[in-house]
Amino acid sequence: MNSETSGTPNNEPAQNVAAVSEDTTNPTPAESNDAPASMSRAARHYYTSVPETSHDDFDWSVDKRNVASYKEDDRQKFDSLYGNTFKSIAESELLRGSIVGLTKTDAIINIGFKSDGLISLNEFRDMPDLKIGDDIEVMVVEKEDRNGHLNLSRKLARAARAWQQIVDFYKTGELVTGTITSKTKGGLIVDVYGLETFLPGSQIDVKPVTDYDQYVGKTMDFKVVKINETIRNAVVSHKALIESDIEQQRSVIIGQLEKGQVLEGTVKNVTDFGAFIDLGGVDGLLYITDISWGRVTHPSEVLHNGQKLNVVVLDFDDEKKRISLGLKQLTPHPWDNLPAEIAEGAKIKGKVVNIEDYGAFLEIMPGVEGLVHVSEITWSSQPINAKEFFKLSEEYEAVVVTLDKDERKMSLSIKQMTADPWDSIENRFPVDSRHTGVVKNITPYGVFVELETGIGGMIHISDLSWIKRYNHPSEFVKVGDKIEIAILSIDKENRKLALGHKQLEEDPWNTFETVFPIGSIHDGSVTRKDDKGATVQLQYGLEAYSPARHLRKEDGRNVEAEETLPFMIIEFDRNDKRIMVSHAKVWEQVKNDEKEAARKDAVSESEKTKKAVKNIQSKVEKATLGDLGTLAAIKDKMIQAESDEKAPE
Repeated sequence: MNSETSGTPNNEPAQNVAAVSEDTTNPTPAESNDAPASMSRAARHYYTSVPETSHDDFDWSVDKRNVASYKEDDRQKFDSLYGNTFKSIAESELLRGSIVGLTKTDAIINIGFKSDGLISLNEFRDMPDLKIGDDIEVMVVEKEDRNGHLNLSRKLARAARAWQQIVDFYKTGELVTGTITSKTKGGLIVDVYGLETFLPGSQIDVKPVTDYDQYVGKTMDFKVVKINETIRNAVVSHKALIESDIEQQRSVIIGQLEKGQVLEGTVKNVTDFGAFIDLGGVDGLLYITDISWGRVTHPSEVLHNGQKLNVVVLDFDDEKKRISLGLKQLTPHPWDNLPAEIAEGAKIKGKVVNIEDYGAFLEIMPGVEGLVHVSEITWSSQPINAKEFFKLSEEYEAVVVTLDKDERKMSLSIKQMTADPWDSIENRFPVDSRHTGVVKNITPYGVFVELETGIGGMIHISDLSWIKRYNHPSEFVKVGDKIEIAILSIDKENRKLALGHKQLEEDPWNTFETVFPIGSIHDGSVTRKDDKGATVQLQYGLEAYSPARHLRKEDGRNVEAEETLPFMIIEFDRNDKRIMVSHAKVWEQVKNDEKEAARKDAVSESEKTKKAVKNIQSKVEKATLGDLGTLAAIKDKMIQAESDEKAPE
């Protein structure tokens, strides 16, 4: 109320109205337009002077009697006082509100603003006992939507509050409680304070999890391990909690560990190199070599997941949190309790557990092994490949050659299971005796033949055939073939036999010397040819060699491979079993023979002419002109004959 009306009696406003009515008894034409007839002149003047606008421009300073009651300053003052009775809000702001009404579809929320807001009951499904007076947190979505309503949301408020809490928990490392609502690709969805977060499958437990369905519906504690502010996405982990607890337990357990301490554990995971043992909150590694005194190919042969067993602490590292365990150390070493029957000279049985190039290891009993060196496999002096002779897991009998309990070493011998065959080699394989053996190995210089186990020798490449030269023994025989041999010599000290194959037959070169004398000509086929010469196959399987200069034909060309032509023997070496031939000598010899025949014919003709001249001279005492002509012709013929005789060949 302004100063003009503050001390006025209750009937004074009416007097003022009447006074106004008296002063305005002559309305203008404009004032009377559309005004009710019963309206006073002052009211009519106000009615007609205010333009028709929306009620947003309605002048609230005029009371019900259409009289301006407040001055402008007072009106602004009272408007300010009225406006301060309401909250000043901003969009996306979180506020506390009270439920002041409920309809079938909405809840009416009072947040202390000029108007109340509505929130769908769908956002209160987690509050089945919702009632008037309940205090809730809401978010201002819009202060005034297109319909002029205050738009609020409890769901968005919960999400915003939950995200803020998640961010705070991520920064502080505090634990959050959430409910697993569903399964998704690669993990689970967890509801944390109304916000959906992702729980990867690898972060569910320290153990691998394959069945995700068993966790749906469970409420568990989690640790926020990753957030994305931009898209408001969070990743949580339950495994981190377990690892944290395990780490605490590990610190306690490791702090109490001592070398040699025996603990009970459970096999947690079996790998190729050993097994991880759960010692009650901390894991230790039982390496494969510490499982048994004997050889273990794979830990799964002895251990399986879930198996309980006692282990001994071999070593531990406080900094790296590593614990080394042993199982075999709980029993005495087998070498310390070696049976008396295992001694030098004793015959034992063992299973092959390892094969190396230098020999094989036989396991006599778990943890006790002996080495069979390659030199102790057979009496033969020929090298033996241990990996071809032995097979893993097979059993062999052997003799204990040496035994060192202190060094825990044992050498074995298989060949000493039988007598040394070389002791009586002269009786069973005398020189010049004939036998059948098996080809065991082929080298560029000879063939190794085994006559019996431990007895063998070599056939040199030159002793394979009398008449054929081989570039490599594999051209004559293959590994595994049976071959007849003759004993040429015995080297008992070095355990070697010299063998021969060609010696099974008589040396044919004694006969060949008469069949292929030097200068004789024979048909031959060129089997191989190179820049230096050619190999020529003669009859009886003999091979000869022709140098390149002796391969020239009469027409100037050279003899080619696979041609069959006459060849002359130009060299025959019985000792070295070598024959050299020439094709050029054949046609050169023919030419020489033709020249020699012509020369001989010319000499013979000359002799005949000389005799004829002497006969004529003896009969004619005196020459005539006719005789002189005849004599001149004879003389010319003699001169020509002498000229032909002196001409070079």
